[in-house]
Formats: sequence, structure tokens, C-alpha cells
Amino acid sequence: MEAETAPLVSNDAVVMGLLALLLGAVFWTSSLQNKAAKTFYRIFPPLLLCYFLPSLLNLFNIVDPEESQTYFVASRYLLPAALVLLTMSADLPATLRLGPKALIMFFTGTIGVVIGGPVALFIASILFPDIVGVTGPDAVWRGMATVAGTWIGGGANQAAMYEFFGVGSEVYSAWIAVDIIVANIWMAVLLLGVANARQIDGFLKADAGAVDELRAKAEKFEQEHARVPELKDLMIIVAIGLGMTGLAHVIADIMGPWIGANMPGLTDFGLDSGFFWLMLTATVAGVALSFTGARQLTGAGSMKVGSVFIYVLVATIGLRMDITAIFRNTEFFIIGLIWMAVHVILLLAVAWLIKAPTFFIAVGSKANIGGAASAPVVASAFHPSLAPVGVMLAVVGYIVGTGAAMLTGYIMMAMMGATVTP
Repeated sequence: MEAETAPLVSNDAVVMGLLALLLGAVFWTSSLQNKAAKTFYRIFPPLLLCYFLPSLLNLFNIVDPEESQTYFVASRYLLPAALVLLTMSADLPATLRLGPKALIMFFTGTIGVVIGGPVALFIASILFPDIVGVTGPDAVWRGMATVAGTWIGGGANQAAMYEFFGVGSEVYSAWIAVDIIVANIWMAVLLLGVANARQIDGFLKADAGAVDELRAKAEKFEQEHARVPELKDLMIIVAIGLGMTGLAHVIADIMGPWIGANMPGLTDFGLDSGFFWLMLTATVAGVALSFTGARQLTGAGSMKVGSVFIYVLVATIGLRMDITAIFRNTEFFIIGLIWMAVHVILLLAVAWLIKAPTFFIAVGSKANIGGAASAPVVASAFHPSLAPVGVMLAVVGYIVGTGAAMLTGYIMMAMMGATVTP
């Protein structure tokens, strides 16, 4: 068997430098005033490029994302700090007045995953009977159950499905690739949709008034308190973001293991996950700070600093996308795309019925498929002040994820006439 070629860059300091250069290039070119640049970025928003271009480093074997720790650093250190800064800058009472449509679209996305899995499995049984007919630990439906976990809750929920349904390592590895690629393709589509939200809202006859009002209110608050930031301001902003991140890690390191050891019933809901407590604590800290004078740091750039952290996270997520994986286990990717199509069609149908704007479609979907690492990214693409909506829905996803994924697995298991034990 031919050995894999070593990546060109293995030093994470160099990797982070390359990602920073790509981010800088995108923002520099997007600020150019020539017609070509304006036309290009009107179609492809900067956030989409910040997400897609790092995947080229993976595609051309410049960086191996499996070896790089940049995503871990960004998701564990920069993401919590970003959540603190963006949430403390938000008008939470106004955010809660967005109404029930956010929750409706979230649970629509959940239902789309629950019914989409069995639908995709049924279609696959017609298209690929030899693959779907495999029994034992490497049965297709078992691998799909793990994807249901991560598409509704997150990594902790996926691990729970892996253990509960006795999933074989081979099929599990294949479906991890499907999860990452299909979810990342859908995220790219959503980021593209952000740039065309007005047109999509018009097509759906959606009422985006509440979202627009919240965005305008946030922009007005920022302008009213805007000032040239001093070094003191920036240091306080960083101190709050990273200081609360440190506190969140302390609580996560205590709560996760404590619940796992003393309240095993809650592990079914992913509440023994350190990442869950990390995101929850950062969000609660941001909410508390939003009712204090810290919110006035918005005028000194707290949302902008939080957005910088989010963009670095986006680049590290993009780095993990390996398009060539589609050509391995092609049938599994087709099943995954069918599954995702059911999720999307249901979201669009319900959005049309209740006149939900693109914002609720995108955030409701990513709070399921991507969770706390993706939902605030998509929300902040509309406006940084909207990030808390993504965070709050992602927390709901953690709680319902394991139960909904188990339901999906049981339905598929019944379809195949199997049992939990391989």
C-alpha cells in the first residue's frame, strides 16, 4: 500500500499564519472599489471565501487538518471568547422578542433529520441494496445513527450513538467523512444564501421585519457609543473575552466529569460533555454582562474583536473540509445528500408556510447540523448582534440531540429488522 505523502506544512504556527494571510487577503480584496471586486463579493460574500479558501490547503496537501490543532484551539479558546463578546454586546430583551419562529424552524430542522434518515435509507435500499443489506456492526443504518447524533446535537451525542448502537469502526469512520463533507457543503450554501437573503425572503414572502429591527437597533447602539478605541479599551475587551473563557473552562472541567460520575441519566442528553458546559458558561457570562456597563464596549469594538475570533474559527473549520472524500464511499455520500435534501425541503416548506425569513432557516438548520461551533457563525454572518440566537438554539440542540438521534436510529433499525446489539 502506497504511503501517504506528508503535508508541506506541519508547524501549526505556520498554518495559523497561512490562515491569517488568507483572511487578510479576502478582507482586503473585498474592500476594493473596482467594479470586478464589488460584483464578485456581491455574489460570494467574504465569509464564504474565508470558509472555502482554507479547504484548498487541505486539497493540495499543504496542511493535514487531522494533525493540525488549529481547529481545537479556535473552538476551545477563541469561540467561547467570541460568544462572550458578541452576547454581551447584544440587546437580549430585543433578541427574545424575535418571536417563536426561531424555535419553530429549529425543531423543523430536527424533524427533518429524524425523518430524513429513514427516507434516505429507504431510497438507498432501492439504489444500493448490496450496501444497505450489510448486517452486524458495520450495517449502514448504525453508521447513520451516529450522524443523526451529530446533526441534531453534536460530537457528544454522536459518541453516545456510537456506543449505544454498537457501531463498527469501519462504517463509523466512513460516516464521519460523510458528516463533515455534507454538513460543510450545506454550510457553504447557507453562507451563499446570506448574500442573497433579500431575494430568498422575497421568494418565500417572508417577513424579516423583526430581524431587521434588531439589526438596526444594534447598529444604532454601536454608532451612538462609537469612539476611537484606546489601548485600555482593547485590553479590557480581550481581558473580558479570554478571562470569561478561562472561567468557562474551569466550570466545564468540573461539571462534565461530575455529571458523568454522579448523574449518569443526564449523559443521554450530552450533559457530561465539557464542550457543552464550555459553550453554556460562556453564553451565560455574556448574557449577564449585557446588562452591565460592559455592553458599552460595543462602541470601542467588542463586537469587532468577537467577529475576528469567529472568522479565525471559520477558517479552521474550512481547513477540515476534504472534497476528495466524496470520491471515497460515494454511495454513502449520495445517501447523506438525500438525507440533507429532506432536511432542507422540510425547512423551506415550513418557512414558506409561516413566512419565516432566511435568518431563521439558516440558524435553525445550523443549530442542528453543526451546533454551537457553527450556529453562531451563520447567525453573525447576518449581523454580529444576532450570534446569541444561534448559541441559544444550539444549546437546545445539545439537550434534545441524543433523544432525537436515538429515535432516528430505532426507526432505521426497525426498517432493517435488526436489533440494538450487532
